[in-house]
Amino acid sequence: MIPLSHAQQRLWFHARDGADGALYHIPAGLRLRGPLDAAALDAALADVTTRHEALRTVFPDDAGRPRQHVLDPAAGAPRLTRTACPADERAALAARSAARPLDISTEPPLRAELFTHGEEDHYLLLVLHHIAGDGLSLNILVRDLAAAYTARCGGQDPDWPELPVQYPDYALWQREVLGAADDAASLHARLLTHWADVLDGLPEELALPTDRPRPAVAGHRGALVETRTGAEAHAGLAALARSRRATPFMAVQAAFAALLTRLGAGTDLPLGCPVDGRDDDALADLVGLFVNTLVVRADTSADPSFAEVLDRVRSAALETYAHQELPFESLVERLNPARSPARHPLFQVAVSAQRTEERPPSFAGLETEVEAVRTDTAKFDLTLEVEELHDPATGEPRGLALGLEYASDLFDGPTARRLLDRLVHLIDAVVGDPHAPIATLDVLLPGERADLLEHWQGAPAAPDARTVHRAFEERAAAHPDRPAVRRGTEETTYAALDHRADRIADRLRALGVRPGEAVAVLMDRSAGLIAACLGVLKAGAAYLPLDARAPRARTESVLAGAGAAVLITDAPEHAPVPAGPRHVLRPDDGAGADPGAGAGAGPDDAAAAGDPAAGHPDALAYLMYTSGSTGTPKGVAVSHREVVALATDRRWRGGAHERVLFRSPHAFDASTYELWVPLLNGGLVVVAPPGDLDVDELGRLMAAQRVTGTFLTATLFNVLADRCLPELGSLREVMTGGEAASPAMVRRVREACPDTTVTNAYGPTETTTFAATFAVGPGQEAPEGQVPIGRPLDGTRLHVLDARLGLVPPGVTGELYIAGAGLARGYLDRAALTAERFVACPYGPPGARMYRTGDLARWNGAGQVEYLGRADRQVKIRGMRIEPGEIEHALTAHPAVGQAAVTVVDTAAGPALAGYAVPAEGAPAPDPHALRAHLSAELPAYLVPATITVLDALPVTANGKADLAALPAPGPAAGAGPDRQGPRTDDERALCAIWERVLGQEGIGVHDSFFDLGGHSLLATQLLAEVRSRFGAAVGIRQFFTGPTVAALAAALPGCAAAEEPPIVRRARRTQSA
Repeated sequence: MIPLSHAQQRLWFHARDGADGALYHIPAGLRLRGPLDAAALDAALADVTTRHEALRTVFPDDAGRPRQHVLDPAAGAPRLTRTACPADERAALAARSAARPLDISTEPPLRAELFTHGEEDHYLLLVLHHIAGDGLSLNILVRDLAAAYTARCGGQDPDWPELPVQYPDYALWQREVLGAADDAASLHARLLTHWADVLDGLPEELALPTDRPRPAVAGHRGALVETRTGAEAHAGLAALARSRRATPFMAVQAAFAALLTRLGAGTDLPLGCPVDGRDDDALADLVGLFVNTLVVRADTSADPSFAEVLDRVRSAALETYAHQELPFESLVERLNPARSPARHPLFQVAVSAQRTEERPPSFAGLETEVEAVRTDTAKFDLTLEVEELHDPATGEPRGLALGLEYASDLFDGPTARRLLDRLVHLIDAVVGDPHAPIATLDVLLPGERADLLEHWQGAPAAPDARTVHRAFEERAAAHPDRPAVRRGTEETTYAALDHRADRIADRLRALGVRPGEAVAVLMDRSAGLIAACLGVLKAGAAYLPLDARAPRARTESVLAGAGAAVLITDAPEHAPVPAGPRHVLRPDDGAGADPGAGAGAGPDDAAAAGDPAAGHPDALAYLMYTSGSTGTPKGVAVSHREVVALATDRRWRGGAHERVLFRSPHAFDASTYELWVPLLNGGLVVVAPPGDLDVDELGRLMAAQRVTGTFLTATLFNVLADRCLPELGSLREVMTGGEAASPAMVRRVREACPDTTVTNAYGPTETTTFAATFAVGPGQEAPEGQVPIGRPLDGTRLHVLDARLGLVPPGVTGELYIAGAGLARGYLDRAALTAERFVACPYGPPGARMYRTGDLARWNGAGQVEYLGRADRQVKIRGMRIEPGEIEHALTAHPAVGQAAVTVVDTAAGPALAGYAVPAEGAPAPDPHALRAHLSAELPAYLVPATITVLDALPVTANGKADLAALPAPGPAAGAGPDRQGPRTDDERALCAIWERVLGQEGIGVHDSFFDLGGHSLLATQLLAEVRSRFGAAVGIRQFFTGPTVAALAAALPGCAAAEEPPIVRRARRTQSA
């Protein structure tokens, strides 16, 4: 029995429980035309397996430790199977056969199958397991097979020189040369030290522009897209590479790294790069696994030019090649990155140089053609295959053949195709100007700029120069007796509301209020509050809504900042009011003549008497204060034009917003929709009672008042979807926003309420409530994954941009900017902040502005914008970018969880994720360990919070959003410190003992991660071998990766039955003869 080489050891680990499928199969198809001698082919297969011991080697499991056993030639020769089939079915049959698993523990690693169609049309499929060979080995195998077949057809033995060594010799030699990793004087130890320094701080995962989140366990399903550059681009890139003393392959690596950076993958890019490992001439003609995988760390930081990136890649590649002897498997064990069955360790993107034989090997009497066989697998997220094509006569470049193998779990075919096309586009650009900064290179494909700037943008808004109060007055004149406001059983008509507003405007003018000034409004939700706001507008002033629940000091700070001289309130005469305003106006006191009121003065008179701009659509309509990152509230200044644009958007047509519920605090921007959309369209405002309503009261109110449209924060929407579905069913449209929408809750409402449209609405206060919407209406399917925020409202434009304000391609994350209609003036008396957040728009007419939201977003392939979270919430832990919202969505998918929040906390070991869960209605409090197990099954391990704390309710801010700052300190981490959970059952005690023996540690807790304790893949196989011996249960490696704790392993034991292994016949190794 012979030990495996280091590379074989890793592949044996993957193949041990059959989870690799066809992932490590290397297939080749040979189209053979002419009369085929089947007996000669059988003999030729026996000849090549006799010549190459690797082709007749099996890999048994010896108590969890792999060994290789070379079978004698008779037992190791593959049996050629023959299948007759029509020519048009051959490719599918060959693909299925190539995907059929090879059991390397008991059967030789080479399979041969012949598909025939008639007497002279044959297709030979060879499937080689990667543990026995590599890509070059397959070429050697086919070459030797052709020579042997030709000799056998002539009645001769093949005449080839004896091989100086066999693969088992190499495996023993490799271990001898490298030495022990724990011997400081060995080459192995020196290489490990070098590579640990080179790869220190390496990001554990690249943020690729995937179509879907990464699954908890990689499925390794894949596909390939291919393209080719022009000859001119190939020649130009080769010349550029020569000028920088690099190879064309290095130039393609650099271009790919530059592209990935432009697509949001970061500036520290570990790229896998295979090398053939055949430095010794004795290995040149030998079938075996010699290829080693290196990590080339591409650095694109500090805004380099492409020429600089190429220089860096060249330097990194040369340093890598100079230290290529270290097996990749040893590097992984030394660096011990966080293990996850979701991704490949150390790198997820590879770049591989391909070589195609100039001429196919000659089989006697047969016309031979080599055909590619796809197994539809992918080892990595992305693998770029590069082959230089040259004119056989002149040697001139004919183009670069590029293939991109992609993981189907993550990418759709069109996305992969666009990525490859972008690479070709970028190569053309860098050949044209290698000294341009890579950040300025255009990576948009033809037609995408038009999509981003025209086709996917909002329709032009109809010109409307009315003020808010003028638009209302037109409705009041057209429908004076129509109800405008209803609170309980009390109704106020349009005419009555208009009259009350006129009276308030008169009183404000009498108090000396000038156009453009701010008038504070501190009132409960009521018709009186609406009349007060209209009255302020009619007086030419701007209303300043105040939150009655806010601390007095904050309210007085807002009043001082806005310079409000008048406060309108419904507080009783002797009730305390905030200090600051010179005048306090109570609308309903003095029902008779108002002191100093001008007789019959209307809004047009006010405008004439004061500032002419008071009646202009660009006059200030309201000030709304929002929280600032410095703790000082900032006043968002919104004009009449923006409010009218919102209220007259086409989205409100069709009757769904005839009766809109006014339930938001007036000081928050959702009230702009709740008041002015119905009132400026002739609808009815249904006023919710003062104070907060519980969800049951809210549901009953909407049903009783026959509300047709409402806006609910995402948190409240989720609770209502969980508890009050019948009440939601009475709505024509329910809008939700403020936070990312829950796909599960949207689907639940749509399925239970088929006549209700669910709309995900998005918009900061600075863009007048809503900037974009995505509606799922009757007859439409709710999205399975991310719920988009959709497309912009009329006259509004959404731009997803990079740090240079350049357009990012569809599917790529950038920061969201909003331009066009709805954009606020800025922040009152905060010129510097206004200049920082409201910036010049390079995609509009001269003078156009856009608002920098601070939100991360991307355009999807359907031309809808997807909200991906706050840029300031995105965190990095262990080099990986993490969006807490993704984890929150996964938590709320658990049936026992109604709401969830995830934040980052500081621990002694560095930043860590902390989760919080609120039980679903009627469900018992979920067990935190069960929730972690649920997340472990849905998400990669690095996205599973160290702690999950169960709360009765999430703290919320005044406007109903989750208040992350008010979350309590998390509970102790599972298995941490003095709270480490010891074994509780006999099985757990036995497993802890096995773990302690394998790991050489004591005091292991049942929730400790095997890999966090220093375990690695080889130790895991030894541990599972002991588990199988002790419990008679065969736990798969992949299953163990999803739950690498004693508790998870103990829970899995009852469902695992030990499979009886067939015996292996061992024969003495023989000396090979020619």
